[in-house]
Amino acid sequence: MYQKIGLALAFSPRMEALIAEAKRLVELFDGELLLIHVGVKTPELEFRLNEIFERHCSSLQKVKILWKEGKPARQILDTCAEEKVDLLILGALKKEGLLTYYLGSVARKIIRKANCSLLTLIEPRLETTAFSQVVINGTQLEITPKVIQRGIDFSKKVKVKNVHILNEIKMYGLVMGTASEDSEDEVSVTRRKLVQDEIDYVEENLKGLELGDLKINIKVTGGRWATELARYCEKIEADLLIVGDDRKLNFFDRLFPHDLEDLLGNLPCNLLMIKS
Repeated sequence: MYQKIGLALAFSPRMEALIAEAKRLVELFDGELLLIHVGVKTPELEFRLNEIFERHCSSLQKVKILWKEGKPARQILDTCAEEKVDLLILGALKKEGLLTYYLGSVARKIIRKANCSLLTLIEPRLETTAFSQVVINGTQLEITPKVIQRGIDFSKKVKVKNVHILNEIKMYGLVMGTASEDSEDEVSVTRRKLVQDEIDYVEENLKGLELGDLKINIKVTGGRWATELARYCEKIEADLLIVGDDRKLNFFDRLFPHDLEDLLGNLPCNLLMIKS
């Protein structure tokens, strides 16, 4: 699934935890680790990185460390493309201020423009994160079948216990507003049909997938998917949210936020973004 895993490194207090998290995933997927740092290479920094590397990654067979200079986001994006990275791991803050939102942090720029899938960890741990509650966005989008399939595969690899697939009923307010002119029984029938259609969509996408020991819970909502995903993740204390992204955002997308941008501005938990 992920044969080459990249880790964007900054010499921050969380660097060692991020390396430990990356090493665990590389071992699970039997892949190759690529460490990318954008900045001047000095003997002190190289010594510090090697020291941490020896503590956590000495057992890995396939490791590459790249030092780059230039604009961090651009260098990381270019390196991922050149090295054919399948999954890039980033550290990110859970909440960003308004100024950061409009100017864009390095992490957000990379998330918007990367062609590979991304795992954004808001609280990386030295003992590595134990994913037990995972939420997948199952809202009917072109990329959703791939998101569900990849989400299930990832969940099995990291030994998740419970997977929740959350679907938004599109145009729910409009449909129910129109149905309100009908009798109470007819309104109830319309509501049940909308919910069942979403459940059927998820179940159809689950057909043929090997679920293993995963417990699947399908949840249907009438609200905007980004808002509802964030609320649901907080409610069940999710460890990981899995969403898809099959388009690139332009300047106007950032000024007038779409659902995905809203979600990135206030991450409820760790985020795995599946790119098309």
